[in-house]
Amino acid sequence: MTRAAPDSRRSRRPIWASRNYSLLTASAFVTNLGSNGALIAAAFAVLEAGGDGGDVGLVAASRTLPLVLFLLIGGAVADRLPRHRVMVAANALNCVSQAVFAALVLTGEAELWHMMLLTALGGTGQAFFSPAAEGMLLSSVRGDQAGRAFAVFRMAMQGAAVGGAALGGAMVAAMGPGWVLAADAAAFAVAGAMRTLLDVSRVPRRVPGGGMLADLREGWREFAGRPWLWAVVVQFSIANAVVAAADAVYGPLVARDHLGGAGPWGVALGFFGAGTVAGALLMTRWQPRRLLLAGTLCVFPLALPSAALAVPVSVGALCAVMFLTGVTLEVFGVSWMTALHQEIPEDKLSRVSAYDWFGSVAMVPLATALAGPAETAFGRTSALWGCAAMIVLVTAAVLCVPDVRNLRRRSKPVTTSGTATPAQTPAEEVG
Repeated sequence: MTRAAPDSRRSRRPIWASRNYSLLTASAFVTNLGSNGALIAAAFAVLEAGGDGGDVGLVAASRTLPLVLFLLIGGAVADRLPRHRVMVAANALNCVSQAVFAALVLTGEAELWHMMLLTALGGTGQAFFSPAAEGMLLSSVRGDQAGRAFAVFRMAMQGAAVGGAALGGAMVAAMGPGWVLAADAAAFAVAGAMRTLLDVSRVPRRVPGGGMLADLREGWREFAGRPWLWAVVVQFSIANAVVAAADAVYGPLVARDHLGGAGPWGVALGFFGAGTVAGALLMTRWQPRRLLLAGTLCVFPLALPSAALAVPVSVGALCAVMFLTGVTLEVFGVSWMTALHQEIPEDKLSRVSAYDWFGSVAMVPLATALAGPAETAFGRTSALWGCAAMIVLVTAAVLCVPDVRNLRRRSKPVTTSGTATPAQTPAEEVG
């Protein structure tokens, strides 16, 4: 009788939901909830301080620039030092910067340079946090249920993104942006405290390398030596850039001129968020054998929102397109995480993740900066059709890479350097 209750509790927890995985998922939910509200709050803080749209763009760029500059260094640091300590230190930096930002806004003392500097500190923290967090998450999952674990994690993240944006918008309207920024600082404090509880006793001990440059070179060799890896990162460096231009620049303009304003555009973005949650839920049940083939085929619908805006379609049709895009994008996201988990050695996960993150964000500032001149030169409709065409072309090009078409799900990931097994070993395939 005394042993039945603990056994019962263990039986209710999935085998893939380890203590570390559960802590990482819960803490990521907390920070994502706060950060998505803070993005809205930061923009309104700039406007309430007397800034205009250009000033909002400067504050947003202040976050992106250090993120791009420090990502690769952050990945090398996370593979050299204990990842959970890097994560906690980055959370502490984000907590302090957001707390100061909130205090300045609440007291009415915030100036543009204050907001740019504090946002840049937040971007720096994110640059060190993201590779460490992804490496820690990927190493926290074992066995052939990794895809399901990543799907649940992403479902929690996307749910927090949708809820955080809605809650943040409501709080800004009711209480002002300063309190939302303060809540985000508190969220970083809570999540950092949770991450101090991570158990790293089973994490393989890392052999000291030959210095930071040597670590970066080793990470580059790992990245460049896998055609499926660099091909997909190049694909998304372009796809993310044109999607950012369409969503951040052209979408609001089309909504203003043809859809009825910001309200319908916000609803359409909400449908996209709901689609990502539904896609993650789908991936808790579906485990495609050819990971990257299934994932890459699901990138083609990413061109649909740009095409829908180019027409432009009705609000209802746009919402349906956004929902479908969210679903299919999560199929790729879970498949991608599963491929990284099974193919990349544990001691190089953060460096490879850093190259992945770098590719994802490096071209976004350039694309958003060129969106206006492109509209002037070619017209908004032509620019949007160009965005859709670029996504289709780069995705079709990636399918020409044999490793993308043939990489298969395996039950055992690569765990140490130099022990990678062929991606198509029949004995290790999962049905």
